Amino acid sequence: MSSHREAPGISKDPVADNTDTYAFVTDNNTVTIIANFLPGQSPSGGPNFYEFGDDVLYEIKIDNDGDARPEITYQFRFTTTIANPDTFLYNTGPITALNDPDWNRRQTYTVTRIRKGKGQSDIGTGLPCPPCNIGPRSTPNYATLAGGAVQTLPTGELVFAGQRADPFFVDLGSVFDLGTLRPFENLHLIPTAAVAGVDSLKTSNVHTIAIKVPIKQLTRDGSVPSNVNAGKAVLGIWATASRQKAMVRNDMADAEAVGPWVQVSRLGNPLFNQVIVPMAEKDHWNAINPHHDSSFAKYVARPELAKLLPILYPGVFPNLAAINADRADLLAILLTGIPSGIIPGFQNFTGATQADMLRLNVAIPPAGSPNRLGLLGGDLAGFPNGRRLTDDVVAIELRAVAGVTYPLVSPGYVPDGAAALVEDGTFNHPGRTLLNTFPYVGTPYSGYNQPT
Repeated sequence: MSSHREAPGISKDPVADNTDTYAFVTDNNTVTIIANFLPGQSPSGGPNFYEFGDDVLYEIKIDNDGDARPEITYQFRFTTTIANPDTFLYNTGPITALNDPDWNRRQTYTVTRIRKGKGQSDIGTGLPCPPCNIGPRSTPNYATLAGGAVQTLPTGELVFAGQRADPFFVDLGSVFDLGTLRPFENLHLIPTAAVAGVDSLKTSNVHTIAIKVPIKQLTRDGSVPSNVNAGKAVLGIWATASRQKAMVRNDMADAEAVGPWVQVSRLGNPLFNQVIVPMAEKDHWNAINPHHDSSFAKYVARPELAKLLPILYPGVFPNLAAINADRADLLAILLTGIPSGIIPGFQNFTGATQADMLRLNVAIPPAGSPNRLGLLGGDLAGFPNGRRLTDDVVAIELRAVAGVTYPLVSPGYVPDGAAALVEDGTFNHPGRTLLNTFPYVGTPYSGYNQPT
C-alpha cells in the first residue's frame, strides 16, 4: 500500500500521509472538518484490507486567534482487535453489524479534545470504525452498516472514521506529463489532445476522519459570528499525523513504539505540499508547525509553476511571463488569508503570521448553489474560504498561479486569456457520489464491484 499522489520525500508513509483536508460550514451552525489518509486504495484490497495505524496519532487542529498555533485539537487514536487468531480471513461470514462475530479484524478509536489553557479530556472511547467495503456477500447493505459508525459525542460533536470513496479529483497523468492538460474549454488556446481529462482517483478509496462541531465550540469567544468582517469569524484549520520517535523490535519481530511523538505529515491548503514545497524540503515541511511557514513563503511568492507555464506553452502566457515581482495575491490566499476590502463581502484574514492553513469564515453561510470554482466563481462559501468536497481546487489553483488573482493586488495587470480557462478537465466526473448528510464523503467502492 503506497501513496501514488505524493512525491518522494513527503512522509513515505501512506498510513500517516494526510492527503487532503476539508473544512466547510454546515447545517445548524456547525463546521465539518474532514482529513483523509491512506490514499490510492484499490477497493479489492484483500486479504489484508486497509486500516488506520494503531501506532499513529491523527490530529485535527483549529486556530481561532490568528497565531497559527492550535487553540483546539482533536486527537484520534485507533486500536485493532483480532477476534479469531486462527484464520487469515478478514471475515468468516457476512458482516451485518458493527459488532458482528463474523468480522475478525475490527478497529475502534478514542477521541481526545485538547483546549488551550483548559487541559484535555477523552470525549469518545471505544467508537467503532466500519469494515472496508468488500462486496455483496461479505458486506451487504454497506451504506447502512457504515452509517451506524456515525457517532454523536456527549460534548455535541458528530464523528466518523473509516473507509470512503476518495472525493479528490485530478488528472495526475496529464498534470505531471509536463503540464500536458487534457481540458475542455481551453483547447483553442492550449494545444493538447482533444479529449476529456482522466480522473486518476475515480475508482479509489481513502480512509476518512470526519468531525462536525458546533461553531460556538470553535470560536475564541464561544459565539456564532454573523459579521463577515469580524476577526473572530475566521478559523485556521489543518490536520497532522505523528509517530513515536523509535520502534523497538524483539526476536519475534514484534514491535513497540517508544519515545515522544514526532509529526510526519500535515496539510492545510490543498496541493501546498505537493506543488509549492520543493522535493528536497518536503520532509522538513511535514515536521514543522504552520507558524514556522514564513521560511517557505519564497516558494509561494515566486512559484515554480508560474515560471514553467510560459515555457511549456510558448506564446500563451506572455503577461504571466512578464511578472517580475512577488505574488502578493498567492501569499494572501495561501499564507495569511485575504483581508477585508479586496473582495466585496469577504475576508478570511488571520493576521500577519504566514502559515499553511485552511481559512474558514464561519459567518458566511453555505451556498444554495455551490460553484465548483469557489471564490473565483463568485461563490464566497467556496475555496479558498475553507474547502468543500465539490470545490475544483486543481482548476482554482492552476488559474490563480496563471495570474487570474494577480489583479487583486496589482489592478493594472491584465491576465492572459488562457489563465481563466486552464484546468485539468476532471470536474465532470460521473460515478462519484457524495452524501447529503454527515460524513458527506461517499460510500467506498467495493472490491467485488470495483468499477473500471
